[in-house]
Parts: sequence; structure tokens; C-alpha cells
Amino acid sequence: MGIGTSIVLIAVGAILRFAVTLHTAHVNWHIVGDILMIAGAIGLVLSLIWMAMASRRDSSTVVDRRGDRTAGY
Repeated sequence: MGIGTSIVLIAVGAILRFAVTLHTAHVNWHIVGDILMIAGAIGLVLSLIWMAMASRRDSSTVVDRRGDRTAGY
């Protein structure tokens, strides 16, 4: 799940939790909103952790300690 999807889940969950006054016999929409907000928050945290780990893997520094070679070879 990406950052955008997580934010959408949090927004939809907040709308269901705080703005909807729909009452049905079998579904409590406030609980559905809570579940969506929790799932979105977990997805957001996991996406940020994954992006931080991926950015650490991409960065590498090459140091040429001998002066007879040019960098890149």
C-alpha cells in the first residue's frame, strides 16, 4: 500500500467516523471508519519505513585511495 492509498483510507475512515450519521441494522459505520483509519495509519507507517530502508540501500560512496586510477573504473 502506498502513501497515497493510506491517506485516502484515513480520509474515508474519518468521513465515516465523524461526518456520517447513517444508522443501519447490521453495520456500525463508525466502527468501519475506525478500522479504515487504523489500516491507513498502519499502511502509512509501513510505507514510510519501507521508503527509508530503500533510500539507505541506494546510496553508496566509492573512495579511490590510490591516486593512479580515475574514479569509476
